[in-house]
Amino acid sequence: MTYSGEVKVGGPADVHELKDLMITKIAVGPMDNNAYLLRCRATDEQLLIDAANDAHTLLGSIGDDGIASVVTTHRHGDHWQALAEVVAATHPRTYAGRDDAEGIPVPTDVLLEDGDTVQVGQVELTARHLVGHTPGSIALVYDDPHGHPHVFTGDCLFPGGVGNTHKDPKAFARLIHDVETKIFDVLPDETWVYPGHGNDTTLGAERPHLPEWHARGW
Repeated sequence: MTYSGEVKVGGPADVHELKDLMITKIAVGPMDNNAYLLRCRATDEQLLIDAANDAHTLLGSIGDDGIASVVTTHRHGDHWQALAEVVAATHPRTYAGRDDAEGIPVPTDVLLEDGDTVQVGQVELTARHLVGHTPGSIALVYDDPHGHPHVFTGDCLFPGGVGNTHKDPKAFARLIHDVETKIFDVLPDETWVYPGHGNDTTLGAERPHLPEWHARGW
């Protein structure tokens, strides 16, 4: 089956099969959050991005192999509702951006800075600190050596725009600056974007609209 990235709460997961990494996308909770389970093909080690909600569904996808790590992209509550239960069941290392960790009610083992790396088996992810939606939001970039990059953006980039900055012009200016300089300026159009809610996109699909986003201020 071809991966589409279109998932619904209560429906099946969608799996993006790369040469070195399997990415399982699951929709959970009343705010249609996306959770992403990454599995290294060489080692079978797993990492979860955003234990957002519905621990039962997430743990069912994780299976008996457990997870070695869980990354929370940012401090907003809809992205960590299942974190305590998932951590209690699987005992992973916990990661979050340094400036958001205090707002996450599960202790963070590793505080991420811009440019830090997170391993899942033999696969390496790079953390990018994006300010504006929250002070410490983290995106994760997988630069696939066999193809194009993949980026997990939390709530900082979606199809059609950057994340909500609550009509704060300074926050919007910071967020679009970080998204442009750390994502659009350094990654190619083929880069696949996995957001915190809704459907996936690519940088190429969104890049022509950057001037519109600047003009409207959100």
